[in-house]
Amino acid sequence: MPPSAPGRAFQAALERLGTATLARLGTATLDALLPPHCLTCEAPVQRQGTQCGACFRLLTRVTAPLCPRCGVPFLHAGQAGPGGLCPGCLARPPAFDQARAALRYDAGAQKLVLPFKHADRTELAGPLAAMMAQAGAALLARADLLAPVPLHWRRLVARRYNQAALLAHRLARGAGKPCIPDLLRRARATPPLGELGAADRAALLQGAFALNPRAAARIAGRRVLLVDDVMTSGATAEACTRLLLAAGAAAVDVLAAARVPDPRLAAEE
Repeated sequence: MPPSAPGRAFQAALERLGTATLARLGTATLDALLPPHCLTCEAPVQRQGTQCGACFRLLTRVTAPLCPRCGVPFLHAGQAGPGGLCPGCLARPPAFDQARAALRYDAGAQKLVLPFKHADRTELAGPLAAMMAQAGAALLARADLLAPVPLHWRRLVARRYNQAALLAHRLARGAGKPCIPDLLRRARATPPLGELGAADRAALLQGAFALNPRAAARIAGRRVLLVDDVMTSGATAEACTRLLLAAGAAAVDVLAAARVPDPRLAAEE
């Protein structure tokens, strides 16, 4: 005789309890074999995938006051210009609607971002994406789809993964939104931009990106959330945004793991 409705409910509850118990036992076994340690140092921690107190305190979250347009952090509210904007957005409003980042790119953030980017620490995508989801909750909520900033194929072969794509996949999965990892591609390689100013970056990136023709139809009339690991001057985001808008995207927002402070604002430190 098949079980009654209450019986089926009780059986399902037992199965869920058994699954949860097995998961806890699996975690406990893993922790016994590989004791949890800090993501960025060897200090012991209570739970896998977390940081010790000392490393966590080094992180600087990007919170108000910040530029409402590009998300660059202010040292104090008095640095905001008309409309609360930063000097860069006042001088040249960006093509994207808004940009946000989880962390200020300083020594604390570098302990997470640099190993993730250059040392095969792909497991750091999860913690970074979780922080990004908090910082960019409004952008994720209104996005129709996510796409990462692309790597040139030579750099992708050397690195074996696109760190921005890993972040985009994590964010998309958590938000229940589609991700198009190959929406954009690098049409040509560019040298490292770290030492260049905003104008030089923009000139160097001219024509550096192209749209995947097979994916172009998927962005028509839709809001795209562009994902990157580090946002510096915004030149890369600007170049990608202009390409997406020209292809028919309704709007573009940008979400990064870390944001480099504007040196014009940091000069007051």
